[in-house]
Amino acid sequence: MTQAADPTSTPAAPAEPAPAKEPAVGKEPAAGKEPAASKEAQLVHMLAATHKRMRGEIAKRIIGQADVLDDMLTAIFAQGHALLIGVPGLAKTMMVHTLSEIMDLAFQRIQFTPDLMPADITGTEVLEEDRSTGKRSFRFVYGPVFANIVLADEINRTPPKTQAALLQAMQERSVSVAGTTHELPKPFFVLATQNPIEQEGTYPLPEAQLDRFMFALKVDYPSAAEELLIAKATTGPAQAPLGKLLNQQQVTHLQNLVRRVPVSDHVANYAVKLSRATRPGRPEAPDFVSQYVSWGAGPRAVQYLVLGAKARAVLGGTINVACDHVREVAPIVLRHRVLTNFAAEAEGIDSDEIVRRLLKVVPEA
Repeated sequence: MTQAADPTSTPAAPAEPAPAKEPAVGKEPAAGKEPAASKEAQLVHMLAATHKRMRGEIAKRIIGQADVLDDMLTAIFAQGHALLIGVPGLAKTMMVHTLSEIMDLAFQRIQFTPDLMPADITGTEVLEEDRSTGKRSFRFVYGPVFANIVLADEINRTPPKTQAALLQAMQERSVSVAGTTHELPKPFFVLATQNPIEQEGTYPLPEAQLDRFMFALKVDYPSAAEELLIAKATTGPAQAPLGKLLNQQQVTHLQNLVRRVPVSDHVANYAVKLSRATRPGRPEAPDFVSQYVSWGAGPRAVQYLVLGAKARAVLGGTINVACDHVREVAPIVLRHRVLTNFAAEAEGIDSDEIVRRLLKVVPEA
């Protein structure tokens, strides 16, 4: 698997990927008298077709993990970040790198270690001297965060001070160094991997940073049949080449398309009720939430429930966002925003179980 250079030896400017040939599925409909709503519907069908092609390309490198890959694509087209949680060796890094290849986007991998410093992520200013004039000036050396897809590998292997260096970048798509704000390239998203926090030498992510991740995805072991295919397919002399399906401009355009998809008050209200039901002590919270939850989801969860539902609908080829789409993304939006207490731990109840119960008892209407 190809890995990026060490973060301390990054180029002096953010890399721009070479222009990719415009695929038919990513183009705008021809200009004419066609109604705007019809054009939007055509674009949605084009994105759904592109989604199928992307899944086909990914399958050349990744065996299994279909749900995780769909969730990653949902996050990307909803302009969100995703956290992949799983033990080492489950192809988390390979999945992220494969996505960057088929979308022809600038990719950087940051290996988080205990001695990694914030400047190793964001970049730093260096003092340079002009040999002809003798004058000295500062020049900003861009860090690896200046890419379209940033893989934060084993993000919980580094102390909180370095973890926090990603906060502004993830939320504001910019980095401030020495009083100067540097805009990050578009599109920009962080796909982070995390080992289970019970493992030795890990630093749990603070809640403020966890909340910046749209989805928390659990990567599990493959099935026996998938593991047999992995053993046969990945031990050969070479990997299958991947096609370039989307470039920077097309990804940004399709992200904007997802934002433009309308959502009814009925669906938005269901997302609000789900989020409010996670907060213990509130009138909307069921008894089991007040009993087992110490802290519930905030307003950002509602935003991500609606955005995730929109992206899920569009990737499925429709502009009609339904409550079913909210239910599809609810577990991965809420699992890291619902903090269980000691009573839940004593009875073996985790946040996933709380969300499963909520989806059964919270009504749509």
